[in-house]
Amino acid sequence: MADIGKIQKRRLTTEMRESYLDYAMSVIVARALPDVRDGLKPVQRRILYTMHEMGLTSGARFRKSAAVIGNVLGKYHPHGDKAVYDAMARLAQDFNMRYPLVWGQGNFGSIDGDLPAAMRYTEAKMERITRLMLTDINKETIDWRDNYDSTQQEPSVLPAAVPHLLLNGSLGIAVGMATNIPPHNLGEIIDAAVHVIDNRDATVGDLMQFVKGPDFPTGGNIYNKKAILEAYSHGKGPIVMRGVAEVKEPGKSSVIKNEYIVITEIPYQVNKASLIEHIADLVQAGRIEGVRDVRDESDRDGLRIVIELKRDAHGEKILNNLYQFTDLQRTFHLNMIALVDGIQPQVLNLKEVLDYYLKHKLNVVRRRTEYDLKHAKARAHILEGLKKALDNIEEVIKIIRASKDRADARVNLCKQFEFTTIQANAILDMRLQSLANLERQKVEDELAEKHALITELSALLADEAKMWNHIKEELKEAKEQFADKRKTRVYAGAAGQFSDEDLIPKEETIIVLTKDDYIKRVTPSTYKAQNRGGKGVIGMETRSEDVVTHFLSASTHDRLLFFTNKGRVFQAIAYEIPLSTRTGKGKALVNFLNLQKNEDVTALIPLDRAVQGQEMPTQKDEYMVMVTKYGIIKKTPLKDFENVRKSGLIALRLKSDDTLQWVATSPGSSTIVLTSKQGQAIRFDEQGVRAMGRNASGVRGMKLKKGDEIISLVVVRENVKGAHLLHIMSNGYGKQTLVSKFKTQNRGGVGVKAANITKKTGHLIDAPLIEIQEEIIVISSKGQVIRTPIKSIPKLDRSTQGVRVMRLAAGDSVASITTV
Repeated sequence: MADIGKIQKRRLTTEMRESYLDYAMSVIVARALPDVRDGLKPVQRRILYTMHEMGLTSGARFRKSAAVIGNVLGKYHPHGDKAVYDAMARLAQDFNMRYPLVWGQGNFGSIDGDLPAAMRYTEAKMERITRLMLTDINKETIDWRDNYDSTQQEPSVLPAAVPHLLLNGSLGIAVGMATNIPPHNLGEIIDAAVHVIDNRDATVGDLMQFVKGPDFPTGGNIYNKKAILEAYSHGKGPIVMRGVAEVKEPGKSSVIKNEYIVITEIPYQVNKASLIEHIADLVQAGRIEGVRDVRDESDRDGLRIVIELKRDAHGEKILNNLYQFTDLQRTFHLNMIALVDGIQPQVLNLKEVLDYYLKHKLNVVRRRTEYDLKHAKARAHILEGLKKALDNIEEVIKIIRASKDRADARVNLCKQFEFTTIQANAILDMRLQSLANLERQKVEDELAEKHALITELSALLADEAKMWNHIKEELKEAKEQFADKRKTRVYAGAAGQFSDEDLIPKEETIIVLTKDDYIKRVTPSTYKAQNRGGKGVIGMETRSEDVVTHFLSASTHDRLLFFTNKGRVFQAIAYEIPLSTRTGKGKALVNFLNLQKNEDVTALIPLDRAVQGQEMPTQKDEYMVMVTKYGIIKKTPLKDFENVRKSGLIALRLKSDDTLQWVATSPGSSTIVLTSKQGQAIRFDEQGVRAMGRNASGVRGMKLKKGDEIISLVVVRENVKGAHLLHIMSNGYGKQTLVSKFKTQNRGGVGVKAANITKKTGHLIDAPLIEIQEEIIVISSKGQVIRTPIKSIPKLDRSTQGVRVMRLAAGDSVASITTV
């Protein structure tokens, strides 16, 4: 096919390949990627230079944004006005720019994603720091090029007195590549640049002593210094960011009655309104539980998001879920791609960015020095001519007056006094009266000043070391003027996702369980110590037919094992039990355990602590000791209870009329004391009970009289010397008795008398092993509670009644005790 005019015959694949490459290079070089030297994309550079041309310095009046955008479009950037205005608006946004370059007046957008007002409404000028980007631009410090229609010249790069690429960072998507450079702290970057000048072989690791990490305008926290070093070393890598949030307690006069979370800083480039909306959606969908309300209380004083929690919600746990499921934690994927020499995109590490910038800075200073030297020499040359003219002022004036015209006068002066054409023109540019009145001293002083400047500039150009020192001084001066405090905190450790236990303090707590399977958790300080014999305080609101059955001390991180009357075992973590008040009813246990009909919890122990307040080792050879209502005992390895399913496990096989009542842990070499309701006790060596699997039924531990049952299981470890048993009876009486008063027997016997049981004392309720420095908390069936020091309870013999520990109301009785 023959050519028809300008139409050429080409293969479609070839044309597409070449055209796409041209387009890709245009986007890469002329739109999306910043220049490593000044850290600006072409549109940003054109905006700043246009404002410079318009005289919109920080001290000038504001001008309409439309005027600025119109000049940018007409002179340098023939693209859409919205794109240019958006670029200018971003330069003014303090939530996007660590150091804004444009000072905007009016609505320039918000962290909620609100768009800027139309350009006809807003006004702008340059920020004070922006002058550093344009310093000495008119001193031939940079190369210039034709604009799009070759009618004007525009700068190919700005002089940039500071490493702007690292100060404000950059985000851009080109063709086949993208850049994502975080902002940094000016003071830290300048310190690093000065260090590179002094140590040309410095490593990225060396620079990390100055540059702690990115410094985002929105503040927040970043984690894992090792990962930050890796990202800086390779020019790419993830950096974990987190907002700043705190769980707070309500004040006395606060309208908020429960715990609440306050978010005061959010990660960089997170939309605040979208974050709040996402949190609300997660709460509504049930992904995050325990949130009552989410409010945005931000104002001109700062960002503030308040998340009000429900009464029994755990704030730290909810905060962990916010980190996990929302943008309150997100990853900044650092990718430091920039144009080298304005044309070549490269992935650069931190040291390379500073190296290229300092190379640019050295070139700018050298060209500026050459410019200043050239102009100093030119002025000195003119001053030398003026000085010679003053030496011969009368004759010079005579020659000028006698000449026919300017050209004739120039020739005559050059011939008579050997002036150069430049000197002669300078003399002729002055009026004769001004020439006659010219003061010799001023000329000589200025000439001496220029000669000194010429010497200084010549020395600077001749010695690169001096030039580097000059650059260091300029950088330090910029730091003095514009350095500020770091906004983003850097933590050495990795953030990751904290487990619930990582976020919940390890502290003492009290677990309360009722016969009708209601459970709650309270702090030990809820119950103040009182003298023995007192009435105590209301410890729990119970229904008239419900009574407290378990009342024990544990750590918030303990694994609680719930053993049931049917011989099964379930598991929960102590902090999962809702924290309640002293008189609170608690929550139904079915919310936590998968109990069957007529299945009740009869034993409750913290797995990672000793029963009765002694620290419990957790070696593999430890055992779980279980005792039934009618005296059957079984010992099972503790490891068999490491993985308790949600549906529960069988702990031991029971006879049809028996129930599992007591459980304790043991190292396998202890003595065991079983105490009955009617006041009998037996002490025997644990080694007389062989270890069995979970499905076994056990052996006889104590022979009981008719109507009697086991009320206490105690494991006395080998290292416990002088231990006492605390016998508490149903009518509020109690006493301490040495364990040694109970002689060791073979298991299976009837035992010996542990207490003198009478109508006045009532039957035995519990007989725990205690320490003299502990305190005891006693709770009655009607919810009355007393806390008293154990040392106030006398040490008596086995066959005594004891003293009154708690005064009970008519119809009330002791239900349970625990030591703290």
